[in-house]
Amino acid sequence: MPHSIFTSEFRPALGLRNRHVQTLLPRFLPRAPLSRRTEILNLPDGDFVELAWVISDGHEKRERTTALSDDAPLFVLFHGLEGDLSSPYARELLNAAARMGWRPVMMHFRGCGQSPNRLPRAYHSGDTADAYWVLGELGRRYPHAIKVACGVSLGANMLLKLVAEQGGDGLDLAGAIAISAPLDLAASADVLNQGFSRLYQRHLLKGLKAKVAAKLANGPLPISIGAHQLTQLNSFWAYDNEVTAPLHGFTSASDYYTRSSAGRLLSEIELPTLILQSLDDPFMPRDLFARFHQPSEAVRIELSERGGHVGFVEWRRGRLSSWLARRVSQQLDAWSGLPKPQAQAEVQSEAH
Repeated sequence: MPHSIFTSEFRPALGLRNRHVQTLLPRFLPRAPLSRRTEILNLPDGDFVELAWVISDGHEKRERTTALSDDAPLFVLFHGLEGDLSSPYARELLNAAARMGWRPVMMHFRGCGQSPNRLPRAYHSGDTADAYWVLGELGRRYPHAIKVACGVSLGANMLLKLVAEQGGDGLDLAGAIAISAPLDLAASADVLNQGFSRLYQRHLLKGLKAKVAAKLANGPLPISIGAHQLTQLNSFWAYDNEVTAPLHGFTSASDYYTRSSAGRLLSEIELPTLILQSLDDPFMPRDLFARFHQPSEAVRIELSERGGHVGFVEWRRGRLSSWLARRVSQQLDAWSGLPKPQAQAEVQSEAH
C-alpha cells in the first residue's frame, strides 16, 4: 500500500453496513439545532456567495454568551453538489467545530444559499476562484487565527484542486480535509449512471435543472438548449455537456471532467491534507486511487471498507452518530497546536 494510504478506523453500526444505507441514513437522523448569521460576500465579477457563520454550538438552544477572540481558530466548510447549511454533514461538522471553540463558517457556492446568484454561470467541481477569494478575505479579517478548510464531495474535489494549485504557502491554511471527493469526475459520472446509483443522479439533476429552468424563464442563457430540452437531460454526462461546460468555458463534458478532476494533482499537494474515503462509495469506482500517481508526502488518505458517500454512521455512546464529525474534530485538535500565523512569521524573520 502506498505510504500515503492508511486503513481508516471507521466501523459502521451493526446492521447498517450497506453502502446505500450509510449514504442515506444521515438524512433520517435527528439534526442538531444550529444558529447562524448570513453574510453576503460580493465577488470581483459582480456575483456573490453567501457565508453562513455558526453562532451556537448545536447542543445549546441559545447563542454564545462569550464572543470569540479575533485569533480563535477558523473552520471553513465547502459543501457538496446542491448542498447547503441544511445538509446533515454540514450541521454535524460545523457544530463539532463550534463545540471545540472554533469559529465555523460555510461558503455556499453560487446559487446554493437563500437567494439565486446574479450571473448566468453557477458553480462546478473545479471552480476554485470563489473559494480562493473567500479564504483571502478571511485571512485579511483574521490574520492571527489558525485556519483549516474542509470540503465535502464536490467541495472536496474543489478544495484539493485549490491547495494543489496554490502550493504550500499560497493559502492561509494550516491544513485541508477532503471527504468523499469525486477525484475522477468522468468515472463518477459513469458510476452514477448505473444501477441504484442512478437514483442519486436523478435527485441531484432535478435540483440542478430546476435552477437552470428558473434562469431560462428570466432570459436567455449562453447554452444551446431550451427549457424542454433541459428536461430531457437524464445523466451527468448529458447535463455537463449541454449546461455546465458552455456556462463555464469548457468545450465539452469530457473537457470539464479532465480539467477539473483533482485526482491527477494529488502528487503536487504541499499543504498538510487529510482525505477520508470509503471503498464502497456509490458515487465512484472502487479502484479510484489506483488511477492516480503516488500522492505527495503531505497527503494522508484514510480508506474504509464501508461508509458509503458522506455517510460514515457509527454506533457510539448508545446512539447512532457521525464518525466524520468525530474524526474531523480529532484532526482540528491536532492542527490547533500548530504555531499561529504571526508566530510563524516571527520565526521566519528571526531565521533571516
